[in-house]
Amino acid sequence: MTNHRAIVAAALSGASLFVIQTPASAESGAETASATEPEGDILITATRPAYRGDFDELEIPQAEQVIGPQQLRDINALDLNAALDLSASVARQNNFGGLWNSFAVRGFVGDENLPSNYLVNGFNAGRGFAGPRDLSGIEAVEVLKGPRAALFGRGEPGGTINLVTKRPRFESAGEVRLLAGSFDTYRADADLQTTLGDAVGVRFVGFYEDAGSFRDTIETERFGFMPSVAVKLGEATRIVYELEYARQEIPFDRGVVAVNGELGLIPQSRFLGEPGEGPNIAEVLGHQLELQHDFSDNWSALVGIGYRDTSLQGTSTEAELTGSRQQLFRDGRTLTRQRRFRDYDATYFVARAELAGNFTTGDVTHRVLIGADTDRFENDQVFLRARAPSLASNPTEQQLQAIDIFDPVYGRFPLPALSPLTDRVEVQKATGVYAQYQIGLSDSFELRVGGRYDDYDQRLTNRANGSVARTGEQRFSPQVGAVWRATPELSLYATYGENFRPLSGADFAGNPFDPNQSESVEAGVKYATADGRMSATASIFAIQQGNILVGDPANAGFTLAGGEARSRGFEFDFNGEIVGGLDLWVSYAYVDAEVENDVPDPDFGKLIEAGDRLLNIPEHTLNVQLAYSTVIAGRDARFGGGVLHVGERLGEVGTDFELPDYTLARIFAEAELTDGIRLRFDIDNLFDTEWFANSFSQLWVQPGMPRNARVTASFAF
Repeated sequence: MTNHRAIVAAALSGASLFVIQTPASAESGAETASATEPEGDILITATRPAYRGDFDELEIPQAEQVIGPQQLRDINALDLNAALDLSASVARQNNFGGLWNSFAVRGFVGDENLPSNYLVNGFNAGRGFAGPRDLSGIEAVEVLKGPRAALFGRGEPGGTINLVTKRPRFESAGEVRLLAGSFDTYRADADLQTTLGDAVGVRFVGFYEDAGSFRDTIETERFGFMPSVAVKLGEATRIVYELEYARQEIPFDRGVVAVNGELGLIPQSRFLGEPGEGPNIAEVLGHQLELQHDFSDNWSALVGIGYRDTSLQGTSTEAELTGSRQQLFRDGRTLTRQRRFRDYDATYFVARAELAGNFTTGDVTHRVLIGADTDRFENDQVFLRARAPSLASNPTEQQLQAIDIFDPVYGRFPLPALSPLTDRVEVQKATGVYAQYQIGLSDSFELRVGGRYDDYDQRLTNRANGSVARTGEQRFSPQVGAVWRATPELSLYATYGENFRPLSGADFAGNPFDPNQSESVEAGVKYATADGRMSATASIFAIQQGNILVGDPANAGFTLAGGEARSRGFEFDFNGEIVGGLDLWVSYAYVDAEVENDVPDPDFGKLIEAGDRLLNIPEHTLNVQLAYSTVIAGRDARFGGGVLHVGERLGEVGTDFELPDYTLARIFAEAELTDGIRLRFDIDNLFDTEWFANSFSQLWVQPGMPRNARVTASFAF
């Protein structure tokens, strides 16, 4: 750890000197907004957003939610989970012992054995094993609701998360932030940028964090840096390169257990693994390169490539879920555990090109987006395990790797030797072409049609037995939508779209699964003031999903693609300045998500009946944030707080075990002490509420953080 600290400190210090010693040469115009200015949600980047086209908020026939720089700063968000909690449409899912981000949008989540996918500047970036996403280099988080396969390709029907990174803004500026918080949490962030002449902008973003936890024996260390360079190759051509490197050391932690379905019998701080396992290590090295050329004021082209190499390695001791091996189900205090080793590696490459433009014929406007992309995802997994025998054989406590949940003794038994279980590599390749056409038939009515054709290939190699299974698919994903501009500030919209997502793994015969398929309808009303100070969206939606992985009733321990589910609901989002200096954020969602056919659970073989709720999906979620900016003694100040309410959720499939609802409150205050120096104070979970973020079973339940405080000092120049 000492070497890691030295590396990070040297990198941050060197970057600081580089910026301070470079003369300022900020240009005039739109690209000179301060990198450290917290006000507003204006995103200034060197290239336009990919896969999106040129539309204002009221012209898009889908709900979209932008969590901008001000919202992220108001909650002092450090990771992706904190940001996504602002959107009521997003629900936390099983986070794999704290090693990755997993979330559902409008009730649907992806493969439970992989992190949830998200985009970074339009590139797929959630695929792989990079650990939980830090927000140090992120400018904004976009929640793009509804099916997006017509442009983005394979993905989830509920929506897509896109992260907008901090890119050079052709100015010399910077900010350094130092944070200290509860549970021995210490963190440093740097955001520094400068120019090299008039045509080159450079930005360096980096972070280092060393944190304890309210969980016994748990400590994490993480650091990363995200440098970027933007070059103007002329008045009409711009190129941007971004690098991402991050390393995280995170102990594997499955959380607490419920005894006979009852939570709260052991402290939320209790760790039920083995501290001697040490941390798991997640690492990522990524590159993005984009070139944009404007042919005219109306037409432009964008070409980009992205590459990410991620890895996850480590051992863990965690609760055994199989009933025939779990002693806790018999005596209510002795937890049977299993030991696991994971060595996961993933590489992802994507290249894309698109042309966007608009023209008019008479009084009719036409906006066109045409593009193509190709990608390759390689998922290499080696998995070892040591598992207890059946209770019927009267195993010893050492064989059970047992721990007393009420009086744990760590290191009681030697860590058992591991045996091979999984050794495979999966390669997914796809090439797609897409087009979107939106026509304005009048000043108030527009139609959108779009579609994407994908040629997809999947190869699964089982190195344990030498078998190779391969499948290929061709899919067309259509989308149609309409927008009626009732007034300059109000529009009504409706849309229909189809979606598909490849499934990893193979069935009993070794054949890869057919893709997951879905279709969605959505309608709503949008409001936005001309000055951009307030916006709101109310929407209703219905999604049908098929080919969900379920247990194979004829072959225990195997799965097949035969499940069906639906989700429908209502959402309301508001963001704006309601009076001078007073900002309000409201996000509410009602989601009714359930299974539609009787199927066996793929993990435990329990029967899931039609009408059962989907795992970890609350019916009601509400997030309200309020912040006020003022001047005190001639200095800027901002203070406020918020409330998050999450309803009851199903905690284990095939049972009636539920996670209770919870309501969390938070407050913050930030003030400028002198020019460029600010001090901030946060208290999260103000009333010290006991809450549970997610679960996979009654034996894998993630407790939420108790009341905690943070102090942040920042220096901007």
